[in-house]
Amino acid sequence: MTVDSAQKWDAKYASATLNTPANPCHTLKQHSRLLPFKGQALEVACGLGGNARFLAQCGLKTHAWDISDSALTVLNNWASLNQLPIEPLITDLEQMLLPYQQYDVIVVSRYLDRKLFPQLESALKPGGLLFYQTFLAPVQDNAPRNPDFYINTGEFNQAWPKLQTLVYGEGWLPSENDFSEQPERHRYAWYIGRKVK
Repeated sequence: MTVDSAQKWDAKYASATLNTPANPCHTLKQHSRLLPFKGQALEVACGLGGNARFLAQCGLKTHAWDISDSALTVLNNWASLNQLPIEPLITDLEQMLLPYQQYDVIVVSRYLDRKLFPQLESALKPGGLLFYQTFLAPVQDNAPRNPDFYINTGEFNQAWPKLQTLVYGEGWLPSENDFSEQPERHRYAWYIGRKVK
């Protein structure tokens, strides 16, 4: 990512407030029973931190990384107001290395950078969980225009050789932050894997 990328995302979140909806992705919410009762969690490319908020409310000390200072300021203020253990960090994921075996849970939603796949695997502690949900190819309306930002059918199953697949699916899901009577839907792939001890 570049300065232009940071400016683009700051502009997107410039009007966000504490009342702007920020909800967990479908995969995390539907399979929250798999979460540990305590530990360290990370949300990658968190935006306003819908997943990070949920993880912290579940009792996990949560790190939230994003390139947008605007989004992280809102998240930090929300965490302070609600007295929840969230540590936001401005991060250029193209320049950052994830720490080795640091996290019990990592969540990524609506973001795809295949170069991060090996780092995500190594950043999990033994027994740690990866929750991943992102757009499923081909390119969809009202979604990213770049085909590189779409996962291909079945690709998640080969992405992490040291993880045991717990959940895998593909299909239509409503947008997390669309509360209209007919919420917008997109095709997603979702994956939950556990690092083999």
